[in-house]
Amino acid sequence: MLLNQIVQRSVFLTRLLPQSFRIDQTVSPMCRRYYSSKEEQKKKQLKIYTRTGDKGKSSLFTGERRKKDDTIFEALGTTDELSCAVGLAGEFGNDAGHQFMDRLEKIQSLLQDVGSNIATPRTKAQDGKLARTEFPSGSVEELEGWIDEYTEQLPPLTNFILPSGGKTSASLHMARAICRRTERRLVPLVSSGDVDAEVGRYINRLSDFLFTLARFAAMTENKEEKIYRRVKGQDK
Repeated sequence: MLLNQIVQRSVFLTRLLPQSFRIDQTVSPMCRRYYSSKEEQKKKQLKIYTRTGDKGKSSLFTGERRKKDDTIFEALGTTDELSCAVGLAGEFGNDAGHQFMDRLEKIQSLLQDVGSNIATPRTKAQDGKLARTEFPSGSVEELEGWIDEYTEQLPPLTNFILPSGGKTSASLHMARAICRRTERRLVPLVSSGDVDAEVGRYINRLSDFLFTLARFAAMTENKEEKIYRRVKGQDK
């Protein structure tokens, strides 16, 4: 605060001087360092916009530019949506005091790895970039372990359930639905060899995990899961 006052006072006094007296010495060395450090900070800050995509194209990690409606960008976009949905579910879960927040955070980090794999077509990328974007092994098996862990604590599923069971559960169901869409976007890329098969397996298993976790959240919060019931008069 004191430094800001000194700077403002120096600038004010400088403006009062005649033009001929406005020389560098009117501002103290400390103030000049203050100004220069501010300028350096501005240079280091990355702008959020680049203007490089204004013509409807964007770059992959390989440097190749493709149209933004390309299948790869469709898959990247839905993966991003999925991560956002998992993050929202995590916030609801945190408010409710659930203990699985670290697992959702790890999933979000792995979804970043999924995106890196998608953005580096395996059929075209150089070996160095392929190695840097390889999807971590063992991730599918870890999800399966978590699914088994929560399933053992849940009552048997005897009916179709509707997305419900409180805010945490419903938001996890939303994430599950987006996860299924992400999988549909990935299928052609995995089939063509542009995305690792392990990525496809992970997204497939992730939807199962999110469904199981949604049920677990509803049970833990003692919230009712709504059961599918055939609407009366539906056959008429």
